[in-house]
Amino acid sequence: MADRSLAEGRSAGIAAYSLPCVNLNRNENPFPMPDVVMRAAFAAIGTHNRYPEEDSGGLRSAAARAYGVSVEQVIAGNGSSEILALIYRGFLAAGDTVGMLSPGFSFNHKLAAVNGARLLEVDWADHNALPASQSVRQAAGDAKFIVLANPNNPTGTFVQIAEIERLVAETDQLIVLDEAYVDFAPDNALGLIDRYQNLLLLRTFSKSYAAAGLRIGFGLGNPRVIARLRSIQNPFNMSVISQSVGVSILEHRNAYDQCIECIVQERERTMVALSALGFYVLPSHANFVLAPVPLGYDGRWWQQALERKNVNVAVFPEGDLGGFIRISIGAAEQMDTCLSVVSGIAGGLI
Repeated sequence: MADRSLAEGRSAGIAAYSLPCVNLNRNENPFPMPDVVMRAAFAAIGTHNRYPEEDSGGLRSAAARAYGVSVEQVIAGNGSSEILALIYRGFLAAGDTVGMLSPGFSFNHKLAAVNGARLLEVDWADHNALPASQSVRQAAGDAKFIVLANPNNPTGTFVQIAEIERLVAETDQLIVLDEAYVDFAPDNALGLIDRYQNLLLLRTFSKSYAAAGLRIGFGLGNPRVIARLRSIQNPFNMSVISQSVGVSILEHRNAYDQCIECIVQERERTMVALSALGFYVLPSHANFVLAPVPLGYDGRWWQQALERKNVNVAVFPEGDLGGFIRISIGAAEQMDTCLSVVSGIAGGLI
């Protein structure tokens, strides 16, 4: 009898442990790649015994065609994070300063530390508008470059491209504009790179194009800036699979339109539902929402409460975002589960 009870207890424990988690904490795309792109991935596996193309020349050419720029204006990377790391290596010496519109992408803190640089955070009080260019220049001081994202991570907010242009036009500093989430937004700054030598765009296929695990990203900008980064880049930085998939995505971007539209629709539904549960949700133009939690508990408490129900979200315990949770937008059934769990927790607090 005791053995049977023990066995049943173990079975129950295993069943509870094996319940699938709803992972909404890393801003990943929940949908599979289109068949045409998947076929490119499988075809590339057949060349696994060969080195990838040096300098990702074919992928860079495909990106140049897709984005309407010259191949000299393109660098391809093992995710846009590799290119961001190259910018730190290529433009900084120990003791130099980097300016970042804050709150911003947390990876910049690590890159600054690794390169012996000082990260000077410029407060972004109104997330729907950039600070005045003069204020940014004064706050950034002698920073070698200034980093910002549009739409911003972790807030999801979007500023008009005219404001980005104003900042770029009124400074000689290099402006690194991370557009990782731009396919969920109403506009982009691609049209500015031919007009301004000090603008460098970052793009990634990790978000809207469902290729986070394959690490495909690009930098787009002035040929001299791009050449400087390519000169310090590993020539075999991308696999044959990521190169092949990257080319296929660029040639079939319209195959993702429905997927992107589904994410946008779920984002809007989630914002309405969270607002009804007492969350004040910041307007988002990304594939996630940032929400201040109801009074009485902080973001970490909510994260842990959701984890116990197998729903994973992101929090930012340091700085001014301790009272927030960030929820990535998944497929409809994932968001149904998340909202049901949030509703249950909120109901238990009343």
